[in-house]
Amino acid sequence: MQLRTICVLSTIVLLSGMDMPAEAAPPWLRFIPFKQVDADPAKTYDITEEGGPWMIMAAAFAGPGAEEQADELILELRKSYKLEAYKHNRTFDFTQRVKGLGVNKYGHDKVMKHKHSVRFDEFAVLIGNFQSVNDPRLEKTLEKIKKANPNALDPQKRTTRSTQRHSFFLHARRYLTKDPNKQQFGPMGRAFATTNPLLPEEFFSARGVDPLVLKMNKNVEHSLLENPGKYTVKVATFRGAATMDPKEIEQWNQSKRVSDRLIQAEINANELTLALRRQGIEAYQFHDRHESIVTVGNFQSLGEQLPNGAINLNPAVRQIITSYSATKTIVPGSNQSTIQPKKVNGIALDVEPVPVEVPKKSIGSIYAQR
Repeated sequence: MQLRTICVLSTIVLLSGMDMPAEAAPPWLRFIPFKQVDADPAKTYDITEEGGPWMIMAAAFAGPGAEEQADELILELRKSYKLEAYKHNRTFDFTQRVKGLGVNKYGHDKVMKHKHSVRFDEFAVLIGNFQSVNDPRLEKTLEKIKKANPNALDPQKRTTRSTQRHSFFLHARRYLTKDPNKQQFGPMGRAFATTNPLLPEEFFSARGVDPLVLKMNKNVEHSLLENPGKYTVKVATFRGAATMDPKEIEQWNQSKRVSDRLIQAEINANELTLALRRQGIEAYQFHDRHESIVTVGNFQSLGEQLPNGAINLNPAVRQIITSYSATKTIVPGSNQSTIQPKKVNGIALDVEPVPVEVPKKSIGSIYAQR
């Protein structure tokens, strides 16, 4: 049995060094309980988007020699633990003053500063490659990491002082806790699942546009899906079926009038968008199963949230709402007023424009399908 194991391992080593096509690999190779992970001391394994959407935050380092210790841990995790470890660098700056809540006695925004005015670089060690937070491998790897005790983090095996953040508390907790499972935790005992910091927020959005609506907006000029902001202002709405009467809906279904109305809604939205663009206005259009809309502008924030929970609207957002809102006019020969929606190229706008959230493509679902 021992000889057979050695022969198999020797064969694996030979195969791993050969440039063999996938179809030529023997069937038993895929059942080997470990995998080859690149661990070259001459390389630096900086994190990339290819590191997977979900990762494990294993440890963080700061101070003189922090990057070197992070690289040391990454190489050990790759070589000895067969884990795809990566390095991610962030700079934390607490030297700048920040705007606080409320106002001072002069009515101006409060300006505050951090208690500890410091600026430092932090080097995090992340482990990938997991396709989702529910990936069974993620849970197993996380348990393995928490109980691991790599040489790079062992004070007794280091010749230089460790730069691992909160290392004292991590070691002390092992002796203070009464939980038998936590007593087995090592210097990475506080590891946790996290997202790949290089992927955009939309990647993990659960409210991505469904495939049918995405198809409806494919190749649309000035599509709202291309709006770079988080928010915009809806100025016009063109609906398809504008009734709740089941009989009318059934008649429309039989005569295909619903489709005709949706097509007309798309035409109106497109014409309005192009007309606004010709005026130099940043307009977008969007179509779904029931209606088409036209919006104006892109904003990362709608405004400042006040202590009472209300939002003090961004002046630019407020300006758009005011500019495109309907006007009140007095009916000739009476004291009564009427609301007159504004029009662009003969196309009527909504009575009252409203801020809306910009829909985003579900990057995560596209990644999963790929």
